[in-house]
Amino acid sequence: MLARVGWRRALVFNVLFLASAAVGAQLMRVADIADLSIEELGNIQITSVSRHAERLSDAPAAIFVITREDIRRSGATRLPEALRLAPNLEVARSSASSYAISARGFNNTIANKLLVLIDGRTVYTPLFSGVFWDAQDVMLEDVERIEVISGPGATLWGANAVNGVINVITRRASDTQGAFAYAQSGNLERGYGARYGGAEGNVSYRAYGRVFDVFNTSTANGATLSDGWSKGQAGFRADWGTTANGFTLQGDGYRGSLDQVTDQNAHISGANLLARWNRDLAGWGSLQVQANVDQTERDIPGVFGEHLNIFDFEFQHGLNAIGGHRLTWGGGYRYGYDHVSNSAVLAFLPANQRMRWANVFAQDEIALQENLRLTLGAKFENNYYTGTEPLPSARLAWKLQPQRLVWGAVSRALRAPSRIDRDLFTIVQLPAGLTPLNGGPDFVSEVVKVFEIGYRDQPLPQATYSISLFHNIYDKLRSVEPAPGGGVVLGNKMEGTGDGLEAWGSYQAARSWRLSAGGFFLRQRLRLKPDSGDTLGVSAAGNDPAHQWLLRSSFDLPNRTELDIGVRRVGALPNPSVPAYTAADIRFAWRLLRELEIALVGQNLFASSHAESGSAATRSEMARGAYAKLKWTY
Repeated sequence: MLARVGWRRALVFNVLFLASAAVGAQLMRVADIADLSIEELGNIQITSVSRHAERLSDAPAAIFVITREDIRRSGATRLPEALRLAPNLEVARSSASSYAISARGFNNTIANKLLVLIDGRTVYTPLFSGVFWDAQDVMLEDVERIEVISGPGATLWGANAVNGVINVITRRASDTQGAFAYAQSGNLERGYGARYGGAEGNVSYRAYGRVFDVFNTSTANGATLSDGWSKGQAGFRADWGTTANGFTLQGDGYRGSLDQVTDQNAHISGANLLARWNRDLAGWGSLQVQANVDQTERDIPGVFGEHLNIFDFEFQHGLNAIGGHRLTWGGGYRYGYDHVSNSAVLAFLPANQRMRWANVFAQDEIALQENLRLTLGAKFENNYYTGTEPLPSARLAWKLQPQRLVWGAVSRALRAPSRIDRDLFTIVQLPAGLTPLNGGPDFVSEVVKVFEIGYRDQPLPQATYSISLFHNIYDKLRSVEPAPGGGVVLGNKMEGTGDGLEAWGSYQAARSWRLSAGGFFLRQRLRLKPDSGDTLGVSAAGNDPAHQWLLRSSFDLPNRTELDIGVRRVGALPNPSVPAYTAADIRFAWRLLRELEIALVGQNLFASSHAESGSAATRSEMARGAYAKLKWTY
């Protein structure tokens, strides 16, 4: 334990020393997006909907953008907590380190229908087609924006972009010049971090380090759970040239510890390296080539161990508009080598697996009229288990007025099989008792057909809102079926529909006061097919609230002070039953000097604690908390 703490402190102190030694560095520019008008916020450039830059107000999709100023003023300390700002996401915390995050349903700690990217690097694991949120993080002060799409993005982003896409985009190194450091401490966690950015000629760079400790949670009866979480992470980014004609090299490394009931803690570690080259081809459009390697390790003594190596390559070519057409096409190749250390409790057979994925895609944006745009696209993706599958989509955008957009979409998306679906072997508790559970040798992709319609408007200079409706038709969802000769296997004998409404908006009540609100209603009707023998029922597919809403207020007070209040309401979860809860977060910040800011943050203030996920007897309660944070820039 002492060695681990010493390593983390050394990491931060080294970066702090580097920062303080930079004499004459420029002051880091603090984003002040709160001073932007509502119209200017609608002009924020996004890339996740069409894979090229477009205004948020023109994007024909249910997309919410979390800006860097939203993150700063929320008081969020980690990426999963920052994602609570998106009203179209379900975020449920199940322990000190474990989160369930999804969109449009099917949420649990191994949720597998949401694709997550960090600077274009896909971070889902082929182990279960989801994200280990205890391993994926960024320095939040370096985030430019987080684009959150609810709805399928498979045509551009591939399998697993079934119910949504999260794209975390960090700032260019040229935007993070100078030195920055922070320290925070409270009754639930503590953390430290530092970053330094500089430039040489046309090359900009930055390096950062951060560590944190999240303390143990407790159950409803007050018993302390041994689930504390500590982690250290460091990384860098270097940018040559410009966004249109340039090269980016960036990487991260991390190491963490997850407390367990036993004397032996679980350990996680990993590293990644990404290179991206952009080229403006003038009359021939633009070209982007990207490659990354990702290595992760996870060791849960006596239960499970994994060593995963991923290599990913992709290219994209966008042609300039010709005759009313704007064509974007490209392809990619992904290779993974997964080595699992099996135990008597949990095993993957074979223990070593080599997996390959390949894809090609094309999308054409057709200007039918000056204010009417049709987008047709398709991706053909070949995965290791089921071969090549098509992922088509069609989107229609009608610009009624410069600030008023009506859009509709029809798409097909799928969730390709993971190692859990095919290679798993374990012992599970079923109503009839303990029985072996195997992955299904014939398990195929889960499929969804999606119909969407949306409306986005700015009725007043100081107000904007977005609303969308969707109808999803699911087929071949995962079920647990009796196996010949005893035991059970994973099958595809669940189907159903999902319907919902999503809405959010912002209102500039005064020059120094902004209000925002959002939420969703969701109704799922899942059922087992007539020939299914599943005894667990549809609850295994996920545990979702029927509704959720949030309200936020950001107020600039006199004397360089800020007051931010956020309130969220999450409906009850059906199975296992989790009561509905309302939580409030408050942040008060004071900029003592241009270089120095102190913030006081209160979390979950409406009740002493609340549950967000899990069975009543063993689940963690998310306690009321507070912390102080000191930030310094130079």
